[in-house]
Amino acid sequence: MRSDRARTALAACALAAAAAQAQPVSVVDDSGHTVALPAPAQRVVTLGPHLTELAFAAGAGAQVVGVSRYSDFPEAARRLPIVGDAVAVQHEQIARLKPDLVVVWRSGFPERARAPLRALGVPVYESEIRSVADIGHTLRRLGALTGHGAQADAQAAQVQARWAALQQAYAARPPVRVFYQLWHQPLMTINREHLIHQAISACGGVNVFAELPALTPTVSWEAAVQRNPQVIAMAGAPSDHPDKGQWPRFPAVEAVRHGRFALLDGDLIGRMGPRFVQGAQALCEAIDAARAAR
Repeated sequence: MRSDRARTALAACALAAAAAQAQPVSVVDDSGHTVALPAPAQRVVTLGPHLTELAFAAGAGAQVVGVSRYSDFPEAARRLPIVGDAVAVQHEQIARLKPDLVVVWRSGFPERARAPLRALGVPVYESEIRSVADIGHTLRRLGALTGHGAQADAQAAQVQARWAALQQAYAARPPVRVFYQLWHQPLMTINREHLIHQAISACGGVNVFAELPALTPTVSWEAAVQRNPQVIAMAGAPSDHPDKGQWPRFPAVEAVRHGRFALLDGDLIGRMGPRFVQGAQALCEAIDAARAAR
């Protein structure tokens, strides 16, 4: 009798889970469009390495069937078909994969690449993450669209808790002027709308070009020297050395004079995914080292 009741309870749970999977789901993406699915997506294409990480973190890794180039985390993502990059998207290959959801990085892929995706008749979620809060929002939305709401909520809460702890530890410390170098030929940096700016501020740093209107502005070496940063931060592979560009020509700059060049892991600080807070922590430690030396 007890065995029969147990089997009946398991069957009821299975039916309930199946019913939940069959329910329509909808969210509003970062372009303000409603993405509505008749049931949670079972075949997902992610166009952006950070979106691949987010999908896996949200619990939908087994449902991802295609990714963009450089989607190398977690390890399972390396084994998935590559369907494009920021230069070109292989729309025919995406169509052959028969996705029921495509997740695309809005500013990372031009409209000429995004428009044909919509023409395929597949629901497209456009993502544009500009804050740590947006990382959590994206996790939750992807969880809803793929049927993993509980896991996605837990991951989002974990990211937010780590971020709050970092802010509490560093934000009130004495300010340090920071130049974040995206590239050196030409010299490019970030403004206050960029996610990395949030990390600088959370670390008690001051982004010396925060006020510029462009998200990733090009600046002259003369202007950068005048701002006299105390730390020059940049992203790269852990095995790289900081590419100092023309900075050694300007020993009057405080960061140059004291050799305060911070090379950060680009897969952490440079991606708008769950590991971003780890990258921010490394940035905080570099800024704090300059603060202590000063």
